[in-house]
Amino acid sequence: MAVTLKEVAEKAGVSRSAVSRTFTDGASVSESMRRKVEKAARELGYSPNALASSLTTGRTKLIGLVSNNFHNPIFLQVFDLFTRGLQERGLRPLLVNLSEEVDPANSVRMLRQYSVDGVIVASSTLPPGFGTGFRDAGVPVVHSFGRFSAAPDVHVVGIDNQEAGRLAARTLVQRGYTRVGFMGGPKFATSTQDRHAGFNAEMSKHPRVALSCSYARNYSFDAGREEMLRLLKQDPAEAYFCGDDVLSIGALSAIEDSGLECPRDVGILGLNDMEMARWNNINLTTIRQPIRQIITSSIELMAATLNDPDRYPEARIFSCSVVERGTLRPAAKA
Repeated sequence: MAVTLKEVAEKAGVSRSAVSRTFTDGASVSESMRRKVEKAARELGYSPNALASSLTTGRTKLIGLVSNNFHNPIFLQVFDLFTRGLQERGLRPLLVNLSEEVDPANSVRMLRQYSVDGVIVASSTLPPGFGTGFRDAGVPVVHSFGRFSAAPDVHVVGIDNQEAGRLAARTLVQRGYTRVGFMGGPKFATSTQDRHAGFNAEMSKHPRVALSCSYARNYSFDAGREEMLRLLKQDPAEAYFCGDDVLSIGALSAIEDSGLECPRDVGILGLNDMEMARWNNINLTTIRQPIRQIITSSIELMAATLNDPDRYPEARIFSCSVVERGTLRPAAKA
């Protein structure tokens, strides 16, 4: 049988309310009382009931962690870092799969049923309306990997995807490619739109470089492989910015199965620097998105917002960098 609060109170020689206050964040209790209660709790093996505590405090400490792209292996790393980071702060992640969800109102209703204290939208493809839907419902929200804005409607933490697209274009030009392609993820995704816009804007400075554009149906290995097989049946570009590592790995599979070599026949540049990208059999040249820093900052911002729900929305944007590996030719020497 589980040890009860009453048993701890009796062993410590204090009232039940004193035990309750000891295990309630922010409650008033003297240091000597706290030590006495904690000693009794340790000896009895008592653990406070989180659900019962929430009835007292009005806070569940549940944080909805929502995403919609479980086909992309990068989210194994994302969810691992988020869940551990939240738990270290005494918060409890509630993982929610929003794949195929298009109506923010449905998501708001579902999360409110669980009485979450806040929501972290961990997605580069869900539109900004999902974040504002939670905000309008009075739920503190942080959109991680969200769309950059100088004046965001909700807290946004991530990268400037347009700048990432410009960096990709500069990288391909520096390597002397004269026929390049943008192979993005789903066309509706804001990350795809912004990376494409930045890529095109930078490439417009180089009119002698021929540019093509295509889209995969989603951010997945199969979609990247499928789209690259289609492109290779035509007149392929010399190099592609695939806009995502998992698309790039699918593209590399298609290139190899078509009897071609990378980067000799077709160069590939990814984005994210997921763990698989550095494997020897993949060795993907990519643009590193600082995922750990984005997640740490998102959790810090969520904790601050829980303490100050009226906190003004801010954008925390991190810079990207190119990770040199083996799927692009070396940069041309000046």
